[in-house]
Amino acid sequence: MTETRDTPAWKRYAPLVVIGAVALVGAITLRDYLSFETLAANREALEAFRDANYLLTAGVFMLAYVVIVGFSLPGATIATLTGGFLFGVFPGALFNVLAATVGATVIFLAARYGLGERLAARMDASDGAVRKIKDGIDENQWSMLFLIRLVPAVPFFVANLVPALVGVPLYRFFVSTFLGIIPGGVVYTSVGAGLGEVFARGETPDLGIIFEPHILLPILGLCALAALPIVLKALRGKKGL
Repeated sequence: MTETRDTPAWKRYAPLVVIGAVALVGAITLRDYLSFETLAANREALEAFRDANYLLTAGVFMLAYVVIVGFSLPGATIATLTGGFLFGVFPGALFNVLAATVGATVIFLAARYGLGERLAARMDASDGAVRKIKDGIDENQWSMLFLIRLVPAVPFFVANLVPALVGVPLYRFFVSTFLGIIPGGVVYTSVGAGLGEVFARGETPDLGIIFEPHILLPILGLCALAALPIVLKALRGKKGL
C-alpha cells in the first residue's frame, strides 16, 4: 500500500484514463457493429469458422469478451448471446462467465490501483459514521459481493467499481463475481443457444426473459440467501444492545 501512495498520481490514474478513453471511443465507433443485426448477418460465416477452427474460435471469442468487459465497450449482452449461439449452453456459459469475470477483474484492478487503496486506507483511518460503514462492509463482504452480483438492477460496471473502492481482496472479488454471475449468464447463454430458431423466424431475442417470474424468483431467492447473514448479524447486534 505504501508503494501505491508513493506512486505519482498520473501513473495511478493512467489505467482508469485508458479504460475511460477506450470506452468513449468504443461507444461512438462500435455501437453499430456489436449488435444483434451484425450477429444475424454474419451467423453463417461464424458457424463455418467455428466448425473448422473450434479451439481458435473459443480463444478469440473469450479474448474479445474480456476486452469488451474490461474496457466497458458496448456489446457485452451480444457477446453473451454469441457465446450461446456458437458453443451452446455448455460450454458457452462457462466461456461467457469466465471471460466476463476476467474482464471485470481488469476494471477492478484499475480502480483499486488508481483510487481504491488510498480510499480504503482513509476509511480505515477515519472515525465515526465513515468507519462504521467500512466496518459493516468488511464484516459482510461475501454477502455484499454476492448481492450486488445477483440483483439484476445493479449495473455490472458499478458492481466492479464498488468493491475496488472499499478494499475488497482480489480473490474474494474474483470468486464472488464468477459464482454470482452464473445464474444470469446461464439464462442469456440459453437465449443465445436458441438464436438459430430466432434467426429462422426473422425475429429478435427476448432479452427481458430474466425478469420473467420463473427466472426472476429463483434469482431473488439467491439474493435473499446471500442477504441472510447480514440480517442475522443485524438482529444479533440489536439483541446485544
